[in-house]
Amino acid sequence: MVDLKLNELQRQRQDKLAKLKNLTPNIYPQPNLENKLNTSQAKEKIDQQVITAGRIMSLRGHGKIMFADLQDQTGKIQLFFQEKTLADKMANTKLLDLGDIVSISGKIFKTIAGEITIDVQEFQILSKNIRPLPEKFHCLKDQEDCYRQRYVDLIVNPKSRQVFETRTKVLSEMRHFLDDHGFMEVETPILQPVYGGASAKPFVTHHNELEMDMYLRISDELYLKRLIVGGFEKVYEVSRDFRNESVSRFHNPEFTQIEFYWAYVDYEVLMNFTQDLIKHLLMKTRKTLKISFQGTDLDFSKPIKRLTFKDAILEKTKINIDEIKTEEEFKKALEIGNLKLDLKGVYGLGAYFDALYKEYVRPEIIEPTFIMDYPAEMIALAKRKENDPTKIASFQLLACGIEFLKAYNELNDPEDQSNRWLAEQKLADQGSKIASQFDSDYIRALEYGMPPTAGWGMGVDRFVQLVTDSATIKDVILFPSMRKEE
Repeated sequence: MVDLKLNELQRQRQDKLAKLKNLTPNIYPQPNLENKLNTSQAKEKIDQQVITAGRIMSLRGHGKIMFADLQDQTGKIQLFFQEKTLADKMANTKLLDLGDIVSISGKIFKTIAGEITIDVQEFQILSKNIRPLPEKFHCLKDQEDCYRQRYVDLIVNPKSRQVFETRTKVLSEMRHFLDDHGFMEVETPILQPVYGGASAKPFVTHHNELEMDMYLRISDELYLKRLIVGGFEKVYEVSRDFRNESVSRFHNPEFTQIEFYWAYVDYEVLMNFTQDLIKHLLMKTRKTLKISFQGTDLDFSKPIKRLTFKDAILEKTKINIDEIKTEEEFKKALEIGNLKLDLKGVYGLGAYFDALYKEYVRPEIIEPTFIMDYPAEMIALAKRKENDPTKIASFQLLACGIEFLKAYNELNDPEDQSNRWLAEQKLADQGSKIASQFDSDYIRALEYGMPPTAGWGMGVDRFVQLVTDSATIKDVILFPSMRKEE
């Protein structure tokens, strides 16, 4: 029944389009509207002539007068069509439909009810709406249609537009903050002969001319650190990264990340810098340091809590990871603590610790917290702590059980880096799909000498989720990855 109704509406609009063809030689004109006002600007021009353009979002009235709402990126303004002003052209209003894109020329006035309105003197249909808009946003069949048909979502859902305006603001303010602190924005390869910088499964492609397999980057870390070797001391990149892994509330195979690297400082400096950066972003986008995410209040005005990985595990599971040296000892500790953990496809003690943490610890960390000093087995690129070589000088920011960023002192010892990667390769030989590759050119770069450096990476999509209180990452990515339509 719905399809029949939709088809009939489309047929009616096709009929109007045919009538429009009889009135004008070009039904999709290309006027020069460079100097048009947006609707917000037009509202400031009481008793003045204006030219504006946008999409018709409501139509009411008939006969000698008609009202409509015109929407553009900045908002809406009421239109008033009357035969007294338009004369014979009033008949052309019968060709208008919801969703049509039009240009408008007229005089701004205020109605008795106080609504700012354009008394339309000229109008032109610039693009005819053939496929009717849903009467309400929820008339889309389901939430997936909002992601597949983002163009419709953006037309009819103001909140969705606000989310993406905020996303742009976050990216802009991130850049401003880093630029103002002396960082240089750079670009590094998306297609890489060796993937690295994270523990993740890559997308694989093939370069025909070079006759070699290549990978969409999972991170830009190794190239940015090559630039530190080259003499730049503060670099960052806003990057599109790709991981051939799960799709979930907090994961999309294609995502945006900001990474920066800062020579001659350590991760303690980055923790303070991170707090300042987040305060800056929240004040610029939310005007407050106290926000709510999915019903949970979060206060970023206070110093962010610091908790070591060891203590976090111990607090939630009663397992002391310092006492565990082998995978067998780890499994025994699970048995003693009566803890269930699926270790299928998990290889290596570091991955075991990570699985335990993600199952029993991370979901319980609600207030903003820096989890610090991970076991050295967990991140092959991070530098060991001088006072405890079994740990790495590292931290992640968590809130509401979600990881938003990761940072650590960068390993700049080529021998240690080689050995750590060789250990990763053994895990790959055992079956690990996310083990790091050995990058011989990067080792060569380290052999030229890299200054002590601290590095940092934030998932932009997740952070925008936090700032906009969005339930799923699909809400903050304009065109998220989706299965094929049935």
